[in-house]
Amino acid sequence: MSVTTPVKISLPLTYQQDLFNEIKEEDGLVILARGLGVARIVTSLLHTYDVAGDNLVIILGADERENERIGESLVEQAAITKVSKAKGLNIVNTDAMTVGMRQKMYARGGIFSITSRILVVDMLTKGLINPETITGFVVLHAERVIATSLQAFILRIFRQKNKDGFIKAFSDNPEPFTTGFSPLATMMRNLFVRRSMLWPRFHVTVSKSLEARKPEVIELEVSMTDSMRDIQTAVLECIEVSISELRRSNSQHLELEDWTLDSALHKSFDVIIRRQLDPVWHRVSYKTRQIVADLTVLRGILHSLLTYDCVSFHRYLETIMAANAPPPGSTRQTESPWLYLDAAHTIFALAKSRAYTGTYVRGNDRGTSEIPRGLVPVLEEQPKWAVLAEVLREIEHDIYVNPVPLETSNGTTLIMCSDQATCRQIREYLQTMDEKLPKENQGSNAEEEEDEGHPSAAIMLRRKLRAYFAWKRDFAKASATLLNPQQSLPPAQKREPESYRGRAPPNKRRRVRGGAAAAAGPSRGSGGAIQIPEDQPNQLAEMVASIQATEVEQQAKQEIADDPMEDMEDYYEMFDMKELVVVHPYNEDNDEYLLEELRPRFVIMYDPDAAFIRRVEVYRSSHNERNIRVYFMFYGESVEERRYLSAVRKEKDAFTKLIRERSSMALTLTHEGQAVSDPQEQFLRTVNTRIAGGGKLAATAEPPRVIVDVREFRSSLPSLLHGRNMTIVPCMLTVGDYILTPDIVVERKSIKDLISSFKDGRLYNQCETMFNHYKYPMLLIEFDQNKSFNLEPFADMSAGQGIGSNDLQTKIVLLTIAFPKLRIIWSSSPYQTAEIFEQLKKNLDEPDPVKAVQVGLEEGEERANIWNQTPQDMLRAVPGITIKNYKNVMMELENMMELANLEENEIIEIIGAEVGRQVYRFFNKSVFE
Repeated sequence: MSVTTPVKISLPLTYQQDLFNEIKEEDGLVILARGLGVARIVTSLLHTYDVAGDNLVIILGADERENERIGESLVEQAAITKVSKAKGLNIVNTDAMTVGMRQKMYARGGIFSITSRILVVDMLTKGLINPETITGFVVLHAERVIATSLQAFILRIFRQKNKDGFIKAFSDNPEPFTTGFSPLATMMRNLFVRRSMLWPRFHVTVSKSLEARKPEVIELEVSMTDSMRDIQTAVLECIEVSISELRRSNSQHLELEDWTLDSALHKSFDVIIRRQLDPVWHRVSYKTRQIVADLTVLRGILHSLLTYDCVSFHRYLETIMAANAPPPGSTRQTESPWLYLDAAHTIFALAKSRAYTGTYVRGNDRGTSEIPRGLVPVLEEQPKWAVLAEVLREIEHDIYVNPVPLETSNGTTLIMCSDQATCRQIREYLQTMDEKLPKENQGSNAEEEEDEGHPSAAIMLRRKLRAYFAWKRDFAKASATLLNPQQSLPPAQKREPESYRGRAPPNKRRRVRGGAAAAAGPSRGSGGAIQIPEDQPNQLAEMVASIQATEVEQQAKQEIADDPMEDMEDYYEMFDMKELVVVHPYNEDNDEYLLEELRPRFVIMYDPDAAFIRRVEVYRSSHNERNIRVYFMFYGESVEERRYLSAVRKEKDAFTKLIRERSSMALTLTHEGQAVSDPQEQFLRTVNTRIAGGGKLAATAEPPRVIVDVREFRSSLPSLLHGRNMTIVPCMLTVGDYILTPDIVVERKSIKDLISSFKDGRLYNQCETMFNHYKYPMLLIEFDQNKSFNLEPFADMSAGQGIGSNDLQTKIVLLTIAFPKLRIIWSSSPYQTAEIFEQLKKNLDEPDPVKAVQVGLEEGEERANIWNQTPQDMLRAVPGITIKNYKNVMMELENMMELANLEENEIIEIIGAEVGRQVYRFFNKSVFE
């Protein structure tokens, strides 16, 4: 539908105007470099359809944050345009909105953002929303639209019944479009578009638009401390050894050309490895699985080294060590392979030496200071902190000593970080950096700070050190409870493993007390793994007492945990924007709105981010009068710098591949959404071959029909059934998930759902109800197409573990004994399931949706009155809640929080004495008991 109403569009840059005009005139897929403002293009396009007033445009793939921003932008642009027909954004993201309400909203038209699961059911339901009345679709995050996704299912339904509506897809993530065979052509086929529009940063129009007015950028290369550099080198060595081991033992299963140390620094590296190993996951060794998990841990250590303070980093390493420690009395070595390397010893030893050194010497004589003899807090500061304080002082000097003429920019200073944890750390440091402690309380590195005005993190780090010792004391109690279940048993029931009586187990840690040299750092156990010497509870108590807060620390400003917002007029006032320092994490497209709202004069990029640099370029180029200075901070010769440069290079290479593929790409002409099939087969859908006794050959053009439970649209099977020319009828079913014929009902279970169904007994009840109402009940066990078609890993079976009563195979055998006539269908993927369903339906009658909905309901009961499925599954997982009593709980209570806060006698009134006490103990049990 053409838009004739004149509108005002705020797109100041040339490349934005060219891209907007191009996508407005023709359907296509837009792939834009990160940070170039895809959100502004999308909102401007939606505004042109909103002001017309008679369009029905649907947004696919938008999350909650994007819905909020799009809604605000449409309201602002409608106010500027002053058009009364604009209706703004309507959000449909919950089942609480009734069918009647949605039907009226669709009839009125406008811009809608609807979750895919709700929209696909509405489009398949007759009389709710007619695809022919939809003006078009705007698809966000187009890289997520794969052939089996709900978005591709929705676009197929739309294109089958509406040949004139538009489909415009957007993405600012080019890397996913370069994996696989002809990835761009495949994605365009899934989106039903024929044209792709590529706009990288090196595009001629983009470069001219952004290089005309560049922001002032100051690069600050920060040197890491020697200990940080040594830890980084040790972690990289562990990663390199892990990759080498994977290459050596799995060369036949993996594509190894991209397996380098550089690629291992990216967050998707371990995901790619796991995806390649999934089809043969049951064949790989336990060691290989451990290494794949270790790569994620090692990348986390690298990230934590550069972002955490020294105390938090040491605490994080201790949790990793505790997670790898075997339970007491266990003979199996569960430590990760990298813990046996010398580099691991370096990591743990240096991490502890950055926080404190030495061990506590027992005795009451502490000398003149509050620090006990033998324990010296080092409290090494992050190098970026001092540079940040210096930059802020330089900014303050520029504002007050060298004032600039009035301009539209505020004097606000914006500090951008990688995550919320770093933001909290910086805020705490800025609040306490000018407070000074007595020299004897500052730690061993205080002598280097000769300048009285030098900022210090001593108060913040001492506070964290006190919290660390308190945490360690509680953590020791929790570990003892969780890892040693026999501790809570009576003395008569505690017994030592028979194989170790009279001697220590091989993995028993040797605890060294006192001031022995062996207690100075991590040691190695009998197996060769790193072991951290454990501080005794009495030592921890003395340590905590030794670093109690001084008077200066008590007066220092604390972090605000909870503010009741009372007496706001007496204690609150408007900020002066010239003196305001805002610390904010990177938040993708929201950063663009943040710059527009704050209009900062100074920006400090505490962590490097290529997308945010481009957003600053767009912001500066869009406003002639707004000057901006950017301080770009990064650790020199660090993984942070390498990761940033590698990300920029990968994006450039991705666009280069896309441009090359587009130049030689064949044009796909089948964009009507119809599957390719034989015309004769389309006509002869069902044939009655029983022509004896004067019968006639019966044929019908009606396609086969499958009744599907609405909750099954979370899976890809309904889309694949629709792709095989079957009519999908969504209904709220009480019995079964798929009704193929009047006599055949199928209960579909993925492996994960199958395990949980056996655990809570739900599957037995479902099989019983299917046998009560249908002649041929079937259980479909469906595997993931990208994973192994196997129930139990072969490696575990060959280790001599046998099949026990709790194994999945045993439970399936017991199920078949209980229901001998139950048919079990084994399917390796949803594709095979769709083919099996097609074979099962041949030459059989079609099911009746009205009868299918009524099956299993009691007299007078309506299927519309149904509870939310996710909290229902969570409730069934609570010990004591069974298939017989869970409905009583749902009838009496609104949510899980209400159940958790009930007293014991109140729960007993609902579900009985014994079960009530069991549920109450579950919600009120302490991990330290």
